[in-house]
Amino acid sequence: MAPKEEYSRADVRRQFGISARQLRSWERQGLIAAARSYSFSDLIALQTLIKLSENHIRPREIGRALASLREKLDWVKQPLSELRIVSDGKKIAVHLAGQKMEAISGQILFDFDAAGLGGVKTFPDRKRAVNRTREAESWFQKGLDLEETGAPIEQAIEAYRKVLELNPAAAGALVNLGTIHYRQHQFAPAERYYMEAIVADPAYPLAQFNLGNLYDEQGRIKEAFEYYRRALELSPNYADAHFNLALLCERTGDPLKAVHHWKAYLKLDNSGQWAEIARRQLERLRQATVVHSR
Repeated sequence: MAPKEEYSRADVRRQFGISARQLRSWERQGLIAAARSYSFSDLIALQTLIKLSENHIRPREIGRALASLREKLDWVKQPLSELRIVSDGKKIAVHLAGQKMEAISGQILFDFDAAGLGGVKTFPDRKRAVNRTREAESWFQKGLDLEETGAPIEQAIEAYRKVLELNPAAAGALVNLGTIHYRQHQFAPAERYYMEAIVADPAYPLAQFNLGNLYDEQGRIKEAFEYYRRALELSPNYADAHFNLALLCERTGDPLKAVHHWKAYLKLDNSGQWAEIARRQLERLRQATVVHSR
């Protein structure tokens, strides 16, 4: 879906399947700023927080890592949204200038096979790194703005391709390119971009969910099930994945599983038009069960 300029707290909770209590806890701990609405950059920060939490990284350690990154990389104001931060075992790492580094110490984290290549290095030249980071972020924001304002879609595509020239593993740009092609029913390139996004960031539930949508649209039911389920494995409270799986279960003649996903969806989102649809479907299934049992 096209990014909006602002997202309400309800939007955020529904998108990521997080509770109001969790949101308030991160605010109290200073990991995110308290707000009534959020920008797209804030959503990136929240997604990073969710991934770190799912990998059992404690809030105190996240806070220490963010403070260290702000100190070492003085051009970075919002590390959670401006940098690609991941967990590496029990450590927090950051991808910067093509290298993965431990967030607190600044040491390069080598793959096992690369461990013998040399001694420990520290963060690379700041000027070069900041220029690439800022340029990639600028092109990404430009792409979002072009989509939002209804500019010729070729311009948005070009902006996202510029992001990938600077950072080939930019999963957000890959997903957005996939979605642009999906909307134009260009399913082959859409599938390719979504797959590349998953390779770049295997823990990105939106990429898995969007690929499920694409397969669902094509009638590739088995694959649609697989990628919706993967999205839920990464984010068990992903409301939209429950919604789409419920519809898919109904279409494939599995009402019990459909009921499960409708109920799961309503626990996460019990107001609005989509919740009303879920309630109607649940009631229809209930009535069908009553009639069948007579």
